[in-house]
Amino acid sequence: MNKHLKNAVVTVGILTLTYGFGFLLKDVFEIWEHITTAYVFSVFLISLLTDGYVWGIFAGFSAVLFINYAFTYPYFDVDFSASESIFSAAVMVIISVLTSAITTQLKHWKTVKAEGEMERMRANLLRAVSHDLRTPLTTIYGASSSILDNYERLSDIQKMQMIGGIREDADWLIRMVENLLSITRIDSGNVKLIKTPTVLEELIDAVILKFRKRYPAQHISLSLPDSLVVIPMDAMLIEQVIINMLENAIHHAGDFTTLTLRVRTEQENAIFEIEDDGCGIPRERLEHLFTGYYDINTEKADTQKRNAGIGLSVCATIIKAHGGTISAENRSGGGAVFRFALRTDEVEGHEQQQ
Repeated sequence: MNKHLKNAVVTVGILTLTYGFGFLLKDVFEIWEHITTAYVFSVFLISLLTDGYVWGIFAGFSAVLFINYAFTYPYFDVDFSASESIFSAAVMVIISVLTSAITTQLKHWKTVKAEGEMERMRANLLRAVSHDLRTPLTTIYGASSSILDNYERLSDIQKMQMIGGIREDADWLIRMVENLLSITRIDSGNVKLIKTPTVLEELIDAVILKFRKRYPAQHISLSLPDSLVVIPMDAMLIEQVIINMLENAIHHAGDFTTLTLRVRTEQENAIFEIEDDGCGIPRERLEHLFTGYYDINTEKADTQKRNAGIGLSVCATIIKAHGGTISAENRSGGGAVFRFALRTDEVEGHEQQQ
């Protein structure tokens, strides 16, 4: 429904309901004095719910005509000879103009505020990406330059170590670009999610397989329902969410000893939890954790690749596109837990420790 049709439907609907309500007051309850009040309220409501000034002013004139025609003597005849009718018309028009002006300004202010917030987020994201790209690109450039300039003097082991570092940083850059593409494509509406029923165990198996290729030494404790759980989803995107969260724990949890991936069912939802016993999340960062906001002035200059919270911002975008919820919090015993929920086709079973 386009904007003009929506405004027309709102205006005609409210005026029709008020017209019927007026006859209810007049014929059933025999209350005459509140009919004009009902029309004043309807004009106010139309001016509030429609765009611009036109529909509110139209409602004001229409209300005056309805009152004069159906509820003012002589009935069912338009007669503006009485001064009360002219005064009512002026009041209705003034109300509609003032209300329309206020609501138009409020909507304009909200639009400006939203655009400003979006521009601020873009600027933060650009600074964060620039900051995070610098370290791996510098490493790749330095290693490749060393190999080219000192090829004969370097041993085969040194060359392999440098080439391995180049591959690792290149792989990290590829994943970061994939995250950025996912965020921009979903936010722009160019991607329509195609949800297919996915068996939970198959999803987790695919995630663990990909994760162990990148981090073969990292152990993950699993806790899954013991019966079949089917979840409508874009499996590739949800895999990306889980892997992003697991990698976030590895890079940011500090000296953790346990990394747990837990899935449980609760009513019609599957709850995914990635939990660690590391250093936790700084309180000042919890509020902006899934927004992509990143303040490089609060970070030390070092050689760590941080991903600037972009991976978590991607997670939030994907989960919201699936109609789910996402959150994070610090554990009382230390560490953090990241949690997201998706609706399931069927919910049953209890947890099985693996």
